[in-house]
Amino acid sequence: MSGDMVLFWRLRRNLLRRRADLFQAWLGLGLFLAALAATPAAMFWAGDTAHRHYARLAQQQAAARQHTPAVLLEDARRHPEPGSAEERRTRYPTEVGFTDPGGTARTATTDVRPGLPKGSTVHVWAGPDGKLTGPPLDAGQVRSRAMGWAVLGALAVQGAAAAAYGVAARVLERRNLAAWDAAWTETAPRWTTSP
Repeated sequence: MSGDMVLFWRLRRNLLRRRADLFQAWLGLGLFLAALAATPAAMFWAGDTAHRHYARLAQQQAAARQHTPAVLLEDARRHPEPGSAEERRTRYPTEVGFTDPGGTARTATTDVRPGLPKGSTVHVWAGPDGKLTGPPLDAGQVRSRAMGWAVLGALAVQGAAAAAYGVAARVLERRNLAAWDAAWTETAPRWTTSP
């Protein structure tokens, strides 16, 4: 019997329905409606909070990181399939020299296009500590991460409602089993046959 059928069976008036069945049905319906109402609010709250956090982080990264030219100190590896679509996506680690935001000359390894000769110029992002880092988060990345947190917020509400229903159903089931056991203990002696 599907979950919807069980819910409606518990709400319907019949001789087999117990008070616990009715309570469980109303609890399930109430949790469903509460989760339905809370999901948009949870999505908005989680998404908005994440968006503000990642927007601040992007601003901090943009202020702290410097986009600077770097010179290859060695030839970049050649791709085995020159001119292929794979070559256009492939990057190889290559040693470069650059000047950090503090004006100090540094060397590091960064990923570059295949086949670039020694002395070629590429642009890298350097942090305040002089180490190479990625670019600051852009608007699309901020939006994407905020949307991910919004979806997680929705799933958290649905998961909490399902967990609450599962715990309540388990408690009610144990209570019913204990009641049946007590009732059978009382009734069993009347069902035994005497010689």
